[in-house]
Amino acid sequence: MARSLSSMVLKGIAGIPAARSSRFACRTFYHNGLRYSTTVPTDSDTHEDFRPANKFESSGLSLKDVVEQDVKENPVMIYMKGVPEFPQCGFSSLAVRVLKQYNVPLSARNILEEAELKSAVKTFSNWPTFPQIFIKGEFIGGSDIILNMHQTGELKEKLKDVAADQEKSE
Repeated sequence: MARSLSSMVLKGIAGIPAARSSRFACRTFYHNGLRYSTTVPTDSDTHEDFRPANKFESSGLSLKDVVEQDVKENPVMIYMKGVPEFPQCGFSSLAVRVLKQYNVPLSARNILEEAELKSAVKTFSNWPTFPQIFIKGEFIGGSDIILNMHQTGELKEKLKDVAADQEKSE
């Protein structure tokens, strides 16, 4: 009953012309069976308090510097769609599941939050797709490469120093 009511409401909203306007950037995602939706107005008439903000502008670092710093300072860095707790694509989900098998600290950035970050990462690695995984400062590749390395035992070897360092710090 609740799902059919929800479905009717959503269909009704989708039928409203303003809901289909190009002035809104819409994202919808599901988590634990619940549907979440966001709209971000891109209209120039929107008050500046409600406009999307670039998180990196206030840091004084260029996005290239941010990526270099991420890769240098984090033993395992993944640029992905979503976050490790809630990946927003199957490839990102696969990469996170494989890496979590090794109980290593996993640092991540959501490329969906900043379009400029996505471009900066692609330029930095010279690799066109996501997720992108870096281990000890070295670009490894995406989920297919991580999975292959896991299956051959190569990933265990590459991460053993990271896992050992993690145990020492605990």
